[in-house]
Amino acid sequence: MEYLPTSRTARTAGNRWGISWRGQWIGHPDEVEAPAMYSQLSHAVKSGPVRYLFRREFELDDVPAEAWARLTADSRYLLLVNGEPVGRGPVRAQPRRLHYDDYDLAPYLRRGANAVAVLVTYYGEANSIWQPAAPNATLGGHAVLVLEASIGERELVTDESWRVRELAGWGIAPLVGFHDVPVEVFDARRVDQDWVRRAVDAEWAVAAVVRAGHPGALARSRPPTDPYGALSPRPIGPLGGRTAAPVRHWLSAEAGFDMIADHPVAQVGKFFAAFPDLDRTEVAAAVRFAATPGAVRLVSVDFGRIVCGFVGFDLAAPRDTRVDLLFQEKAVDPAVPRTIANITGARYIARGSADSFRAIEISGLRHIHFLVTPGGAGEITLSGIQVREHLYPIRGEAYFASSDLELDALYEAGRRTVTLNAADAYTDCPTREQRAWVGDGVVHQMVHLSTSTDWSLARWYLELADSPRSDGMLPKSVVGEMEYNGGATIPDWALNWIHGVYNWYRYSGDPDFLRARLPTVERVLRWYLPYRTESGVLTDVPEWNLVDWSAIFVTGTSSILTALWARGLREYACMSEYLDNRGNAEWARNLLSETAAGFEMFWDGDRGTYVDHVLDGVVQPAASQLAGAVAIVSGLAPRERWGSIADWITDPKRLVIRSWIGGDGGYDDRKIADHMRGVQEITWDVHTQVVRAEPFGSYLVHDALAACGRAADVVHALRDWSVFLAGGYDTFGECWGWGTPAHGWSSTPTRDLVWYLLGVQPDLPGFASAVVAPAFGVVDEFRGAAPTSHGLLHVAVAGNSAVVDSPVPFSFRSPDGSVSAHPAGRASFS
Repeated sequence: MEYLPTSRTARTAGNRWGISWRGQWIGHPDEVEAPAMYSQLSHAVKSGPVRYLFRREFELDDVPAEAWARLTADSRYLLLVNGEPVGRGPVRAQPRRLHYDDYDLAPYLRRGANAVAVLVTYYGEANSIWQPAAPNATLGGHAVLVLEASIGERELVTDESWRVRELAGWGIAPLVGFHDVPVEVFDARRVDQDWVRRAVDAEWAVAAVVRAGHPGALARSRPPTDPYGALSPRPIGPLGGRTAAPVRHWLSAEAGFDMIADHPVAQVGKFFAAFPDLDRTEVAAAVRFAATPGAVRLVSVDFGRIVCGFVGFDLAAPRDTRVDLLFQEKAVDPAVPRTIANITGARYIARGSADSFRAIEISGLRHIHFLVTPGGAGEITLSGIQVREHLYPIRGEAYFASSDLELDALYEAGRRTVTLNAADAYTDCPTREQRAWVGDGVVHQMVHLSTSTDWSLARWYLELADSPRSDGMLPKSVVGEMEYNGGATIPDWALNWIHGVYNWYRYSGDPDFLRARLPTVERVLRWYLPYRTESGVLTDVPEWNLVDWSAIFVTGTSSILTALWARGLREYACMSEYLDNRGNAEWARNLLSETAAGFEMFWDGDRGTYVDHVLDGVVQPAASQLAGAVAIVSGLAPRERWGSIADWITDPKRLVIRSWIGGDGGYDDRKIADHMRGVQEITWDVHTQVVRAEPFGSYLVHDALAACGRAADVVHALRDWSVFLAGGYDTFGECWGWGTPAHGWSSTPTRDLVWYLLGVQPDLPGFASAVVAPAFGVVDEFRGAAPTSHGLLHVAVAGNSAVVDSPVPFSFRSPDGSVSAHPAGRASFS
């Protein structure tokens, strides 16, 4: 099991780097200040968005067998050796948790002249994937780099021997809208054609050493320093993927269009608004047309599925030709105003020779619109359009296959959906935000734990999100403008994170990691105590209690929030007992006992389920699918009630789909406005109908049904996810009938097929033993392999017969429900 890989050329644990660095922080001399007299102890970011290229040239008589280097930068770097890309980073993290990467440079070196170059991007303003440090007087408020390498007898470290120049033509568009994903602006007229190999000349400045500027720093220039602290090794493996090309290309007719917008996405949107019905013709992959000054052409491409990575294309065009790109997840009209819409794209301005764009920022998309504004008369060719994917892969040979092709397709779709939302963090969607939402990631984590032999990102998710506010609650999204601004959070997202810690406990059994996480788990649970009534339930919990996008009620005294909190208490008690923290476990179990008694106020005996909430002492009639499900998974509902609850939440005659903010194909601006005003319009019969959980909350519903022994109902429910696999899409969408088409939080079917059909889960922590409980009679034949911390566990079922090959002892549940214990190895059952 791959818990802790670093980079693809990582050193072994016995040869770790030291805490103190030999390399010094360096920056551009225009931004670097020397420490001066004591001044105020808080400082502002000094730089806006900028890209600097640092370079060090040297000679080698011989190339060593190994040449290890480590480096990091604020905000991002691209490492190049002799013009060849070696790696990029660092991983997304809070500034005081900055990480470094290490690489073996030897494969890229040669005898004679060599050059190491590092392109450093500094975003300046918090966005969806990065947040600035709290700088001291001299360090933390602008672009910096630190690197050290051993190349034979040579020590190559960042210092004044390095040179630096700004790539002024390679900028970032202003952040607009809600999503805040960086959008590149590349003016090739201001960037050398071969910038990666340009030798040092008079235009390069001497890099300036950056020294920490605060009382007690003593002008230290080598890490560890404030505001980054002790730099840590990369916690996950390398990202990568295939290069995708469009499957269809279209060229529009000429149109006179002379409007100009600062942002490329706005530019394309204005064009669509001006020419809503422009004819277009399907063309070959290399799109060619004659340029007419004053007339623009639109080239549109479709990749056939969602892809995510670095966009690239080649261009032959007159100098000053501008290409504005709009990336889309769906083929919708960008001219139609939407509260929540894609604001991702790029802009390229041609130099007139050897024009080629290779993005450095990651984008997710299915469609690209290229609005080409010629710089003069001539021929234009747009070719080589591609996306080189840059994702965290599912590794190993785990699989699922069956006699039911629909289920096989669902398994693969969930893996693909999670992969598209697995970068240096688990993200919500690759196409709009790329944010590391604290709650979403629990589903991604369960898919990785049940389908990949590399669990490092499942672990990193928990560590990255462990960044509580001063009151103990986690941000709704980490490492970005939301955490940086410190505003209102989604409290129940932290309860899903607690479930992720519990998942890790079950799968890894790692006591040291749990000891590091449980203090935050306890702080999150204690955050709710001021909202706990004398009867033990939660009331009037503030901030954004999302749970999922379905139209549930969490105002007043909430059964749903109470049950999610109770699940967290139960899991905390279990993990505390594992670590022999008996006092902590007793505290949690005492609260659970009191909450179970108070929870009776939500029970509706006539309908055999639990209601959503109580307002001013009056029980309200709405009884959603989630209310019943979380009553079961929390353990608050007595077991003798589980059957009636399961009947209520699975009755197809009662289930309806409703959301407070979306529907009918997209986000609903009117509903969103109503929601912000506190209006919740009820459009279903709350006495007889049940609002179904959206795809995210469905993981809780499926857990509840599985607890009731109703695996057949789980598998039946999974088939509803097939609605997403249409029109070329091979991923799961955000919500029923609307939302993004590749949303990681919707991927529970893949986990469910492993946990509840194949039937493989941990029994004891760390997979010291396993549970194998196949769902006999649901599918004629199915087989698969699921990862454990000791290797793959194989299960094959045909009818009422099964074969298990397990690397650990396991218990097996037979078709008649009897359970038997077995040692590690191969066993047959019939």
